[in-house]
Amino acid sequence: MSDHAPVVSSVCVFCGSSDAADPLFLAAAAEFGRLLALEDVRLVYGGGGVGLMGACARAARAAGGRVLGVMPDFLRQREVLYDDVETIVVRSMHERKLLMFEQADAFAVFPGGIGTLEEVVELMSWRRLGLHRKPIVFYNSSGFWEPLFTLFQHTVSQKLTPEGFMATWRSVDTVEAILPAMRAMAAEEGPVTPLLIPRLS
Repeated sequence: MSDHAPVVSSVCVFCGSSDAADPLFLAAAAEFGRLLALEDVRLVYGGGGVGLMGACARAARAAGGRVLGVMPDFLRQREVLYDDVETIVVRSMHERKLLMFEQADAFAVFPGGIGTLEEVVELMSWRRLGLHRKPIVFYNSSGFWEPLFTLFQHTVSQKLTPEGFMATWRSVDTVEAILPAMRAMAAEEGPVTPLLIPRLS
């Protein structure tokens, strides 16, 4: 482990925005928000006040943590903008994802639906293309993400994805294990590579 390993000071959380989610998932998101605050790690998230997003942000704020929300203007009503924290309103989903990427040192992937899948698969594609080496950690409570991991392995088995891809992320079963896994990955990877995608004017 390097004495100059990157510091994980800002974590982006990808997660669901449905209040109908399993209460255990909502509680886990809230617990992670609280842990981030206690560790003085800033939360970067999608800006909503509902579902796992809202639970995580509210808990982080209640514990005195730093929180940055990034919300596309057209979703302000659907995802119920949580305006008790610093929030940047952007024009599009593409701008949202890029800004969240730029503002985070690592990524935690909690249970979510198609929107969460879209966010994390693009992030992992960037990783596969060598555009970054930021840690990606899945919170895999009750095996929630196992079908996705099986699909990843299937693409590797079919020689459509390199074998090394399976080592570019981590899976943990407890909220408490997420930050240690991120820090271990950051120490292994060394300095991150800037994302090489130009911004739209």
